[in-house]
Amino acid sequence: MEKKKIYIIDDNDNYRENLKNLLKENYEVVGQTNDGIIGYNFILKNEIDLVIVDVVLQNIDGFELLEKLQASEMQKRPKILVVSSLKGEDFADKAMSLGANYYLIKPIQNDVVIKRIGSILDETESVFSGKKTRTRILDEKISNVFITVGIPAHIKGYQFLREAIKMAIDEPNIINSITKELYPSIADRFSTSASKVERAIRHAIEVAWNRGKIENINSLFGIKVYNANEKPTNGEFIALVADKMLIEGA
Repeated sequence: MEKKKIYIIDDNDNYRENLKNLLKENYEVVGQTNDGIIGYNFILKNEIDLVIVDVVLQNIDGFELLEKLQASEMQKRPKILVVSSLKGEDFADKAMSLGANYYLIKPIQNDVVIKRIGSILDETESVFSGKKTRTRILDEKISNVFITVGIPAHIKGYQFLREAIKMAIDEPNIINSITKELYPSIADRFSTSASKVERAIRHAIEVAWNRGKIENINSLFGIKVYNANEKPTNGEFIALVADKMLIEGA
């Protein structure tokens, strides 16, 4: 099986070399640089599965690099993992809005990096079967639910809610530990707080109900679940969508 190709862009020479040594057993590290312009040009000219990039770089920073990639006419865009020492929800939000798949904060344990890389690459289409992976199909199904009920993609709660539903599908009992496990897990991934995750998910659900698409919502689930004056709790909505996905064979 051909190894996935990874390219590293980071201002720290030691970090790049350590990361290369960590990844070389399971992945092909096709190159590395500390320069945003060099990195951008390399990505345009080569087929890469994943780019690991810091925000602080030479010449242009990581955000400008992501902007340039987003504006480019590449046939196959690589997945993006941002690994940076810059903390804060705003940094993570900006990276995600520019196409990043994950935003991790340094220092970070090696096993977490490996896990995140595996998760990102699992969302790509399989080269060998020509079929989309379960993760990709599930993302599309959940997105279709959100479109139907009226949850817009640009609000923070969209990403948090989708992640929560996927977690509830993989581990149904987590819905019973929503405050202690589910919210903190999502917060860790998006470099924010559990309370902000909770509020953002609540806001996303309220947006759907305020748009008045109650008939769409009830039609989606096949029964009259709610009316305009009844909003589900975060846990109820997550469980409802997760159950629907499981019934459909997620």
